[in-house]
Amino acid sequence: MKIFSIARTCIALAGLSIWMGGVLASAPPLFVLNSLEANVSVIDPATWTETSRIPTGKEPHHLYLTPDEKSIIVANALGDTLTFLDPRTAQVQRTVRGIVDPYHLRFTPDMKWFITAANRLNHVDFYRWDGKDLTLVQRVATSRTPSHLWIDSRSTTVYSTMQDSDELVAIDIATQTIKWRIKTGAMPADIYGSSDDKRLFVGLTGSDSVEVFDVSGREPASIRKIKTGNGAHAFRAAGDGRHLYVSNRVANSISKIDMTTYQVVESFPVPGGPDCMEVSADGRLIYVSSRWARKLSVVDTETKKVVRQVTVGKSPHGVWTLQHAPR
Repeated sequence: MKIFSIARTCIALAGLSIWMGGVLASAPPLFVLNSLEANVSVIDPATWTETSRIPTGKEPHHLYLTPDEKSIIVANALGDTLTFLDPRTAQVQRTVRGIVDPYHLRFTPDMKWFITAANRLNHVDFYRWDGKDLTLVQRVATSRTPSHLWIDSRSTTVYSTMQDSDELVAIDIATQTIKWRIKTGAMPADIYGSSDDKRLFVGLTGSDSVEVFDVSGREPASIRKIKTGNGAHAFRAAGDGRHLYVSNRVANSISKIDMTTYQVVESFPVPGGPDCMEVSADGRLIYVSSRWARKLSVVDTETKKVVRQVTVGKSPHGVWTLQHAPR
């Protein structure tokens, strides 16, 4: 009886070990925001199935990871709320209310500020972040329809595109005042900054190009337009420090840009209005929301083909996962 009991205990411990190993080895989920359904699709990257949908506030558009990597923050633009999710388990942690029109969001690299673009209300908001709570410090009036944000590596300047007034605006973070503004091409959307903080890449959704700005001097200057495809919109770094992906929402394609030569080096066809993107940790896959098709499309960067699609909700927008290529 003692031998049988010992054996049964060993088997149970072995099973527990395997189970724990499976949990530890499992990849974190992918999150896709369904803007017109006020929820988030949770996708298992092992089975490529939608495991759940998490209710949020109205019109979730973008999401961002807290500096400590403990929470994914979903910005619910029409709900005036933030939904905090566990990036590993997809459990709802809390809801923060009274955040006015949080369309786009970013943390400063020094982790002191949380900044949002109020897309429909024409202002950029500065919140003090203490690692847990947010306190509104300043609301900066801008031009028409602030869209996307980018913050330099030194946490000194936040840049915001003005979607309906065709401008790029720079705001000093220390004083929360506008430093300068410059005209852009039609309907600027996402922004991506070079690692040396000297250049900004701006997607022109109302055009077919990415506009490059030199912001290293006292005055900004437009130095190049890179033709990518109609509806150039959102960016994601390829992870190698040199290349940048841009989704061309109208052209139904993704372009890969060499940031040193300002050339398109590869293109990938993607159906359904490709929008926000994420890149797998090894750089092999691009996860992109096909905005008009209610799909998450997965692109193999070696074969240049869409290798699978997962059905999600209406108007999928932001995409995020904890295991991603360096940004």
